[in-house]
Amino acid sequence: MAQKPSIPKGTRDFNPEQVAKRNYIFNSIRGAFETFGFQPIETPSFENSDTLMGKYGEEGDRLIFKILNSGDYLNKANGQAYAEKDSTKLTSSISEKALRYDLTVPFARYVVQHQNEIEFPFKRYQIQPVWRADRPQKGRFREFFQCDADVVGSKSLWQEVEFIQLYDTVFSALKLEGVTIKINNRKILSGIAEVIGASDKLIDFTVALDKLDKIGEEKVKEEMRSKGISEEGITKLQPLFTLSGDFESQIESLKSILNTSEEGKKGIEELAFINEAISELGLKTATLQLDVTLARGLNYYTGAIFEVAAPKTVSMGSIGGGGRYDDLTGIFGMKDVSGVGISFGLDRIYLVLEELGLFPETVSKNIEVLFINFGDKEALFSLKAIKTLRAEGVNAELYPDAAKMKKQMNHANKRAIPFVVLVGDEEMESNTYTLKNMVSGEQDKVTLETLISKIK
Repeated sequence: MAQKPSIPKGTRDFNPEQVAKRNYIFNSIRGAFETFGFQPIETPSFENSDTLMGKYGEEGDRLIFKILNSGDYLNKANGQAYAEKDSTKLTSSISEKALRYDLTVPFARYVVQHQNEIEFPFKRYQIQPVWRADRPQKGRFREFFQCDADVVGSKSLWQEVEFIQLYDTVFSALKLEGVTIKINNRKILSGIAEVIGASDKLIDFTVALDKLDKIGEEKVKEEMRSKGISEEGITKLQPLFTLSGDFESQIESLKSILNTSEEGKKGIEELAFINEAISELGLKTATLQLDVTLARGLNYYTGAIFEVAAPKTVSMGSIGGGGRYDDLTGIFGMKDVSGVGISFGLDRIYLVLEELGLFPETVSKNIEVLFINFGDKEALFSLKAIKTLRAEGVNAELYPDAAKMKKQMNHANKRAIPFVVLVGDEEMESNTYTLKNMVSGEQDKVTLETLISKIK
């Protein structure tokens, strides 16, 4: 017996209902992107390895799916690395391409490559799949879609303000109320590292701090010690672990912690500006919250850092995130181009909407009427009506085979099709149609005009 086929862990098949629900989210996000003035682009599924590697930190690099070179890839393998089983050196000699890890780095590559065709500031959105060699678990997949919006060519903090409004607009449109938009600033993290004497360990410090809500205060301190951060420095961090209150009160606390750091003070000024603007403009359903432990251990953020948390009633990781990356295009040779962007985690948003029952009943727009097939003459007569119905925006279908009536009716029931039309000799002679409501069981002989109005 042939082995039953399967798919790789961390990937999924989607049935028609799931695709319809995903498209509902896509369309809500895409509509908001375009309302805010973003333009669509697409980039390849895979990039040259040197485009991606070294851009996400050590942890990120490990999660990049590498693609083996075509042909006899071992022929050009690093013999010494192969003999020593040094996977890092070996990989670079047998793999020159990799699946994209996110959409931000490919976007930076796109901007540099097409800089002479782009009008700056450039606002782009991109909705495509990405791949990560992560351990699959609830809400975490190896293949998933990201929905990104970025602006490059402007250092204005009004962009950050607009992104907060954009998050609020999308989640309000999806009726997902109670979302928390967390914000921090990399300059504040740099300032804290400076104050505790760990500027040279900024990445180690931020990666550890970012895990506070996952592993707790003591484990974070242990990780910091293992990375060489002094006990005195960790003691100075104590106020961070107990920081609480509203946005303004946290800002005041940070001012006292960072009073000796110019970089930290700049971060405080930027956060205060954004908060004051949002307080004045207001949000529909989301809440803006300062979270100084928010680090998102990526190497490229330089200013604001965003992370979106689902409503507290749902146990789920972040459903969005992003930030300011003033020097991202610099890694591809294009200096002094500031950028800021956010991403929506489609798959997690889907799970949250599903858990809270927030998908509209009409989201899976099904076939609205099925024409029963009694033979070729009747089928041709039916298809003329179906052509008219489709032109009127009605989803209509002819059962393809002249099968038994019971089988065709069962087909309509299983697909939850609300109306069935029967056409026989009598209907063709009188140019009418017998319309059956599959929910109520009512049956009427009607004209095509009446048929259209009843279904619509």
